Amino acid sequence: MRSALARNFFRVPSALKTTDPRYQDIPSSAIPEVTDDDGTRVRIICGEFVGKRGPVEGVAADPNYLDISVAPGQRKRLKIEITRNAFAYVFAGSGAFRDSSNPRAVLTEQVAKPDAPPVYDVENHSLVLFDRGDEIIVQAGDEGIRFLLVSGKPIEEPVAWYGPIVMNTQEQLRQAMAELQTGAIIKHR
Repeated sequence: MRSALARNFFRVPSALKTTDPRYQDIPSSAIPEVTDDDGTRVRIICGEFVGKRGPVEGVAADPNYLDISVAPGQRKRLKIEITRNAFAYVFAGSGAFRDSSNPRAVLTEQVAKPDAPPVYDVENHSLVLFDRGDEIIVQAGDEGIRFLLVSGKPIEEPVAWYGPIVMNTQEQLRQAMAELQTGAIIKHR
């Protein structure tokens, strides 16, 4: 269930699968930032945080994408709507999250030796999934912690997943894979 939960953040409802892709060019200067009294910084990329809205709009799952930096040794509570699923992707420093899955290491591009297996860093480049609740509590480590906190409304549809393609049925998945292999999945207008 948790892996399906994470995949649902990158899907659109079946009714929107045939909509044209779009791109939004958002300069860093357009991303609002909030700094708390304890030094926590939150950049609002998409969605809303403490009354400020991020510049990215029109995403089907109505997500919140927050870039959060918590100072070394600080403990921070962050509100999440109970109707949303949430995960954190740690990309700097380290810390501990209450009521979460064990960190799942994300493959990095660093390899110790050319023939050695890939290196996993369980502090940076870790994904943490949360159960439903109304807040997330993070305790920053000695270096502080920086992570993306992503939350969104569940799509509540079946999932058929293979590699980068997420569909609703195995038949749709087979069709999409065939289109990917022939180059028909990407259409230029």
